[in-house]
Amino acid sequence: MSKRSYRNAPTEHTNFYPRLIGRKGAVASNSYLSANAGADLLRAGGNAIDAACAATLVEGLVNPHMNGIGGECPMLIRAAGSNEVVSVNGNTEAPMGATVEAYRARGLKDVPDIGVLAAGAPATPSALLAVLARFGTKSFAEVAAPAIELAKNGHPAQTGLVHQQNYGLRDTQARLREWPGSWALYYPGGKPPEVGQLLKNPALAKTYEAMAAGERSASGDRAARLQGARDVFYKGEIADEIARFVKEQDGFLAKADLERYQTRFEKPASMKIADTEVFKCGIWSQGPAVIQTLAIMQNWDVKALGHGSADYCHLLVEAMKLAFADREQFYADPDAVPVPVETLLSAEYGRKRAALIDMKRASTEHRPGDAFKGGALLDPSHHLLPAPWGRGTVHVDAVDAQGNMASFTPSGAWIPSSPVIPALGFPLGNRLMTFYLAPANHPNLLAPGKRPRTTLTPGLAFKGGKPWMSFGTMGGDQQEQWLIQFFINRAIFGMGVQQAIEAPKLSIEHMPGFFAPHNFFPNRLRVEPRIGKGVLDELAQRGHEVDIGPDWTEGFITAIEWNPDTGLLEAGVDPRGAKAEAFPQWACVW
Repeated sequence: MSKRSYRNAPTEHTNFYPRLIGRKGAVASNSYLSANAGADLLRAGGNAIDAACAATLVEGLVNPHMNGIGGECPMLIRAAGSNEVVSVNGNTEAPMGATVEAYRARGLKDVPDIGVLAAGAPATPSALLAVLARFGTKSFAEVAAPAIELAKNGHPAQTGLVHQQNYGLRDTQARLREWPGSWALYYPGGKPPEVGQLLKNPALAKTYEAMAAGERSASGDRAARLQGARDVFYKGEIADEIARFVKEQDGFLAKADLERYQTRFEKPASMKIADTEVFKCGIWSQGPAVIQTLAIMQNWDVKALGHGSADYCHLLVEAMKLAFADREQFYADPDAVPVPVETLLSAEYGRKRAALIDMKRASTEHRPGDAFKGGALLDPSHHLLPAPWGRGTVHVDAVDAQGNMASFTPSGAWIPSSPVIPALGFPLGNRLMTFYLAPANHPNLLAPGKRPRTTLTPGLAFKGGKPWMSFGTMGGDQQEQWLIQFFINRAIFGMGVQQAIEAPKLSIEHMPGFFAPHNFFPNRLRVEPRIGKGVLDELAQRGHEVDIGPDWTEGFITAIEWNPDTGLLEAGVDPRGAKAEAFPQWACVW
């Protein structure tokens, strides 16, 4: 395996995983149980949006250390027969009582990363119901049925749930012991479950059944009935229980915040490169970092550099440094603060930023641009500091034979980060911890009703003006870095889906990290050694601080490609997840 060469996308490459090709439908996710749930919805006559919603609900049950219904779910959707891609802002927002002064009054310098003080309105239920109403065909009861059945009758404890370092049940039992609802649910008999042991969550099943009952009792058309399910969660008995629990825990989230919350449908960020176009969520996510990186790199003939060459790797790294410096400096909720979106995503700004790259030497500086004025470099005295972040994410792709495409990235409401509400069977999210409490001019400064910026970043792409591919990954700061490389592998170097996923990858820690302890490691470059000793030596000679990690550790990507001319679907999943045991990816294709 270590002798494979990916230079110029060789056709002789043999994938670690086989190619998965079908014509009726495909679902890819982080659990075989969720992939199967989505596939069952497709076989029952549902479309890709129905399937992705079903898979997401199952993911929240079987991977609760990675995501949950109390968290967030940004999405990208392409409906059959349309050339429009819709971005779904499935991000939380701060309660009206969550002010900088309120946290200061509690003696806090930062929003805590644990507990209900970091909780905003759950965004995932609203997002799922909104896309079901606009793009789906099935009822909430139908898409929730697989999760309800598994919650009632039991699902096998996954390896990651039990053993994931710092977030699995074995490593977090001291914390969860302090939370009665979490302890009772996940430590049967007072100890962590064994891998494969059946776990049940009857309270979560009742939560979904209550929503389904609200759907059935609502009058009117399908959209009105789905609104009935939503009202139970955001205005009815579930909202009452959330508000009661948070008040008991001295948090800020109130019923009025739940009643106020709405999912936003938006125009995605996008960029054309060669005959392809990539779509990402807006500037409140880190998705535009892909576009900024590509806008910088297109000032070179990337293909001529050769995939995996020292020049290619150096350019990629230096371009990402510049794009992610801008991510820290500018990305935020554009409905709450000014963000120079058009400049950041423009080819002209990318050209100016590209001129800063020295192809012979790595930069050790943090260099955001002066995007409000269109300049390539901002005065260092105006640079901002890193913000905190938390871990845990999954990704779901679904594509059907009609060309409906869904790319969902569910995250938040992780069981190690907030106590389970006993009556409901899920915890709330903690994404408010990404906000700053100072300085006052930071674009991601906390404010009531404001949405925090997020690393979550689903992806869609067109080729030749036609719908082509859905893709995404877990991975915090690395999400977009891995997806940039996957997209370049596929779109520029012409690798197949699985080959583009498996090719050696790298990532940087040059930007301020979103993960605690929020470190900033200038010039650090993590590389899989399969990229080759000669390239690694050359990168070191150019001044990169090369950190050689184990092979098969950089990436957890899933992708589904659709060919509208042949009707064939091809899914790819990352073997790195299986090798890590805690993050396996799965796909159902037929």
